[in-house]
Amino acid sequence: MTTWRKWGVLLLSMAVLGGCGGGADGNGSGEPQTSAENPGAVKVKVFKSHMGLGTIPGPGDAHVKYVAEKTGVEYELMTTPPGSEPAEYLNVMIASGELPDILRPIGGVEQTLIQQGGALPLDDLLPKYAPHVWNSIPEEAWNIVRSASEDGKIYYVPKVFLVPERAPLIRKDWIDKVGMKMPETVEDYVELLKAFRDKDPNGNGKQDELPTSGREFGRWMDHLFAIYGVAMWEGYPEWDIYDGKIQYAGVTENMREAIKFIQMLYKEKLLDNETFLNKGEVWQAKINNNLVGSWYHLPANVRDRYNAILTQAPDAYIEVMPIPKAEGFDGFVTQKSMGEPEWMIPAVAEQNAPNALKLLDFFYDPANEEFVRYGIEGQHYVVKDGEKVILPPADDRPLALGMKNFTTAEDMDKRIDETYPKEQRQMVKDMFIVSTADARRIAGDGLPAAVYDGFPDIQSHKLFQEYLTKIVIGELPIEAFDEYVAKWKASGGDQVTERVQAWYDKVKK
Repeated sequence: MTTWRKWGVLLLSMAVLGGCGGGADGNGSGEPQTSAENPGAVKVKVFKSHMGLGTIPGPGDAHVKYVAEKTGVEYELMTTPPGSEPAEYLNVMIASGELPDILRPIGGVEQTLIQQGGALPLDDLLPKYAPHVWNSIPEEAWNIVRSASEDGKIYYVPKVFLVPERAPLIRKDWIDKVGMKMPETVEDYVELLKAFRDKDPNGNGKQDELPTSGREFGRWMDHLFAIYGVAMWEGYPEWDIYDGKIQYAGVTENMREAIKFIQMLYKEKLLDNETFLNKGEVWQAKINNNLVGSWYHLPANVRDRYNAILTQAPDAYIEVMPIPKAEGFDGFVTQKSMGEPEWMIPAVAEQNAPNALKLLDFFYDPANEEFVRYGIEGQHYVVKDGEKVILPPADDRPLALGMKNFTTAEDMDKRIDETYPKEQRQMVKDMFIVSTADARRIAGDGLPAAVYDGFPDIQSHKLFQEYLTKIVIGELPIEAFDEYVAKWKASGGDQVTERVQAWYDKVKK
C-alpha cells in the first residue's frame, strides 16, 4: 500500500469512527438545513462521480426546483473535479470530514464504511421513506446486499440491471466494405481485423484504421477475453466457475489463452498499439472519429458515439458481434445483474436520512418516470415534430441528477423508444437481442469487497494489469503468466479465494 493510501485509510478511520464533519450542514451534527432558494425544502448533499460534460446545478436551477417542489428536498450535487481519480477523491473527501448525506460508493469504500461503523443500516428506513425503492428491487438482490455485512443488515441500495449492460460492438458498414461477413470463429475474426487494417474501410485513403482498440491497463477490451470464456468487467478479472469451483478469472488457463491471443493481435497491429496509453477520452475520440472497427462498450449509451461517427461516415451502422467461437472454449459476455453498491448513507447523516431516501424514492416512483428520463424542456430536451429529443451533453449545460439504476428488458425497450431517433431505435434493440443470447451472469455477481480485506493488491488487480501489459507488448513472454499466478497466490490469492468460496456457499443456500 502506498504512503498516500495508508494515510487515506487512517484519516478515513478517524472520520468514520470519530464522527467528524459530514451530515447536511458539514459540522458533525447532521441536522438538516432548510433552503433559502426553495422555501420549505430541506437540503440533501448527493455525491456522484462520472457525471460527464456539464455544469453543477445550483439551488435556482429548474431541475433542482422541480424536484424540491415534488419532494420537499433540494438536492446539492457533488462530484469529482476534472482529472481526479474518483475512488481516491471520495476517500479524501470522506477523510476530510466533508461527508455528503447520500453517496454513490466507489472502489470498495462501502466496505470500509460498513466495517468501521460509518454506514447507516437501512432495513427499517427503506420501507418507510423509500417504498418504491424497497418494493421494486428483488429479494435476491437484497439478500446479496445482506451477505456483504457480518450482521446481515442492509447498508446500501444495490444496482439492478437485468439485461446485458456491455457488449462487443462492431462496424457493420466496415464489414460490408471489405466484402466479408460477421465472424463466426476466432479465425474469422482475425481475418476480418486484417481486412480492417489493410482495406481502408473508412475510405479516407489512409492506412489509419484501428481494427480493435482498448484503454490503458488493458481496460474496455473485454470482447477479446470473452472469446476464451474469461469473466471480465471493464477490464478487471471477475470471479466465476472454472473446473467446478469459483475462481479468480485472472489466474485461469482461459486467461492465459486470452492474453496469448491479444499478444498476437498487438504484434500484428490488429490491436491499437496505443491501447495501453489510451486515456478514456482519447479512446472515445478514436471511435468517434471513424477510426475503430471493433470495440467493447454499452449499447444503451451508443447514441452520442454513433452520431459523431455519422458526421464522417453517413452510412455507418453499428451491431453487436456474437462472440466468435474458439475451439475448446465457451465464450460469453459477462453479465452482472444485481448486488453492486449504488447508494449508501453515512452514519453521521442519520438525521437527514429520511430526506435523502425521499429524494432517492422520487427517482424510483413510476409517476416521475418521464421527468426522470427527459428533465427540463430547453435545458435537457427539445420538442421536434411532436417528440421529445434529448439534447447532447455540453460543457455549458447544467447536469440533471439521476439516481435510479434499475433496468429490466421492458425498461430498456422504453428507454430506447424515448431517447433515440426513430431511425436508430431498431439498430439498438437488435444489439440487445444479440448480446442477450451471449450473456451469462457470473457466479461472483454481487461479491462484496470485504473478501479483499487485508489484501489491497489483490483487490486493485495491479499485478494482473502489470503482467498483462508487459506480455501483450512483448516485454515478457507468455510463459511469464506462470510467474504472475505464483505471485498472485503468494500475495494472498488463496486466502481471498477461500473467502469468496465461503460467500458463494452462503449466498447459494
